[in-house]
Amino acid sequence: MFQLGLLKLRSNLFLSPLAGYTNLPFRLTLRELGGLDLATTDLVNARSLIERNPKALKLIETTPADRPLAVQLFGSVPEEMRDAALYLESIGVSSVDINMGCPVKKVCRVGGGSAMMTETDKTARLVKGMVEAVKIPITAKMRLGWDDANLTAPDLARALQDVGVAAIFVHGRTREQGFDGAVNLSGIRAVVEAIPKTPVVGNGDVISPEAAKRMFHETGCAGVSIGRGAFYNPWIFKQTLEYLSTGTLPSAPPFSERIRVLRRHFDLMVEVFGETHGSRMFRKVGPWYSKRFGPAHPFNKGIVTITARADFERVLQDYLDWRQQFADETGELKLNYQPPAMVASFMKEPEVAGREAIPVPKGPVEVW
Repeated sequence: MFQLGLLKLRSNLFLSPLAGYTNLPFRLTLRELGGLDLATTDLVNARSLIERNPKALKLIETTPADRPLAVQLFGSVPEEMRDAALYLESIGVSSVDINMGCPVKKVCRVGGGSAMMTETDKTARLVKGMVEAVKIPITAKMRLGWDDANLTAPDLARALQDVGVAAIFVHGRTREQGFDGAVNLSGIRAVVEAIPKTPVVGNGDVISPEAAKRMFHETGCAGVSIGRGAFYNPWIFKQTLEYLSTGTLPSAPPFSERIRVLRRHFDLMVEVFGETHGSRMFRKVGPWYSKRFGPAHPFNKGIVTITARADFERVLQDYLDWRQQFADETGELKLNYQPPAMVASFMKEPEVAGREAIPVPKGPVEVW
């Protein structure tokens, strides 16, 4: 159990928001696999939401199966952030998360994202107005600071605790780092120690159950938020809960299950976005699944060209036929199969061989 304000959650593992990826189809795919309770949408501009901009409304699209759900807002105008939170509460959203960690210039330029970490008093007043306006939990997602010389996260966390924030999500890098370098677990621990009355959720480089356990152990955080690790391994939430409760690493899903989930994800993309747009969007999703297929060059080459369901089915079937030369009768790679070095790094279980195996996804937020 995890208590987030008045919201009781069944899991202390969370899906991190990542623009262009954590949409409704992906959230539903993860939920069906288990282990995930509270998921968060892509970041949404508060003003666009108030104006009922169609693109903003599409970003928060949801279904009864997509619960509990948090919407992540960015913006720097207190009245707009408050009114957006009120609207989200009125339509049944479970929680509102404030983005104070996005390093992208177009977000920081308007005073949102990581720029909020540079003005503690102003940011605290904005959050206070949101907390007092709604009954649902208000949380904040931040980085450790603007740069190594300005690690302001502990001070900002104290200020936000004082105005009633329900939890703090901390990515263990600075704005200046983007995604370079290793995540700073001691930096997250400093935030945990600064606000003992408020739960802190750690984030950054959680790409395996073992990495999640390490995050809990070395930071003392109350929860862990997973982003890129969920794209690489959609089963990570279920596997991590099992590992934390039993101490045993669960086995990887069979190839047939990976294909089933790949198909399910594609079906949901078409259902939510339409066949043409959903197929085009899936071009950047398919290659994440294939990172665990073993030899997959024909699939990767074909999936990035699809524009319709027929294209998807053709590319997948052609790949399955081609892959049989490396597989046994169950579809698993033959025991004597020797993958190239790069493929081997992607296939290593349960850990990932180096950060280069989990690249930063391309999309609207290039260095989220």
